[in-house]
Amino acid sequence: MLEAATYIPYPHWLNSGDNTWQLVAATLVGLMSLPGIAVLYGGLVQRKWVVNTMFMAFSGFSLVLLVWVLWAYNMGFASTPMHLFGAKGTGFFANLIGKPYPITSHFGEQNQATSTAQTAVPFHFPNATLAYFQVVFAAITPLLFLGSVLGRIKFKAWLVFVPLWITFVYAVNAYLLWGGGFWAQKGAVDYSGGYVIHLAAGVTGFVAAWVIGPRLKRDRAHSVPNNLLLVAVGAGILWLGWNGFNGGDPFYAGVDAAAAVLNTNLATAAGLVTWMVMDMVFTKEKKPTFLGAINGMICGLVAITPSAGWVDGYGAILVGLIASSVVWVAWNYLSRVRPFSKVDDALGVVYTHGIAGLLGGLLVGFFADPGMSEYIGVGKTPSISVQGLFYATASGGHSWHQEWEQFLAAVWIICFTAVMTFILLHVTKFICRGLREKDDVLQIGDVAIHDEEVYPQETFAERVSAMSHSSASKEETVR
Repeated sequence: MLEAATYIPYPHWLNSGDNTWQLVAATLVGLMSLPGIAVLYGGLVQRKWVVNTMFMAFSGFSLVLLVWVLWAYNMGFASTPMHLFGAKGTGFFANLIGKPYPITSHFGEQNQATSTAQTAVPFHFPNATLAYFQVVFAAITPLLFLGSVLGRIKFKAWLVFVPLWITFVYAVNAYLLWGGGFWAQKGAVDYSGGYVIHLAAGVTGFVAAWVIGPRLKRDRAHSVPNNLLLVAVGAGILWLGWNGFNGGDPFYAGVDAAAAVLNTNLATAAGLVTWMVMDMVFTKEKKPTFLGAINGMICGLVAITPSAGWVDGYGAILVGLIASSVVWVAWNYLSRVRPFSKVDDALGVVYTHGIAGLLGGLLVGFFADPGMSEYIGVGKTPSISVQGLFYATASGGHSWHQEWEQFLAAVWIICFTAVMTFILLHVTKFICRGLREKDDVLQIGDVAIHDEEVYPQETFAERVSAMSHSSASKEETVR
């Protein structure tokens, strides 16, 4: 007698709740890019640049996805480091980058996820889940610094620069801080990307805007958003999508994920209200502005990202308030000082992402609450958490150690990202015979580059209608 075939849907190591939450969180982060960033930036730019802006968002996202699965994912999260120059052990070059290889096989997609960084608690989902969760973070980063160079970067140059940057900048920074690399081993932390994503995006955007040069003088003088309603939609998608951005980074549907989501929203609300109040009190007009409030919102989102699951609610509110205040001052006053006054950062990415990301990472060293456990210890095993300066150690003292590690990691991100971005831009310039569209193309915008426009006039339909009306008139005359 033949036995009935038996199948099971889950391997023994998979937790369906954790797997589901990671995929949902990843999808929320993906929505932050498409349509979030595409709609937000599309609403902020002049009408003639809407198609170009949206197209670069979609094409950039697609390029990162392909690069990620073919080699970059394992550069950032492989369990095997490359050991550059033959170095091994705990040294810098032994823990700078992972070995690049694809994850497109059945083994690469369906086996249990592993990473050098995740040794305390094993992953409860497959490699495909972790890879997709991480790629949406990687994919949004070029879309963020896109905001610095809108209105002049050559479309072909964008297509070349994005894969290069993900390979030689993002993957390196990701491995160093998230993949178990050198800075992670030293104790530096970045909960969900304040350094790896936002600080790096701000630095890259600033360097790229400097190298490529400013927009046309006329475009800078008339840089008026074409649709504030689209800006509101894009900003709202960013805000709520950030629940996946920070809530997914404990990698489990546990208590720290819930705390990270709440803290994210607290910091964001504090950032928005702070910028709004400062506009009402300290500007000449004494009026709140919607675009200003959106800047404050972004400052709160960005600044809480490095610490979302490591600070408590009070810390989250302070992070949003401090970051929004400092960036408001920088936006209104630092922008008048060299070199900031000489670089045309179209959407102010260096302020709302670069400075806010830097502040958020440094504030971890002050506000991280050791009572906020990312992973709960069992028995005599201590819980995994981070301790900031404002919290006393077991011996009763206050330590600067975490702040020092945060500072060193920030210095690395700024310097390495700036230098590599400069080099990669010149490589791209050589390949594409320039980084910038010609001035006659910049005068026209979307139609010149893509032969499309966001609100096309239905001239053909009008012509047909006019011809029909003319024919009807002739018939009436004949009668």
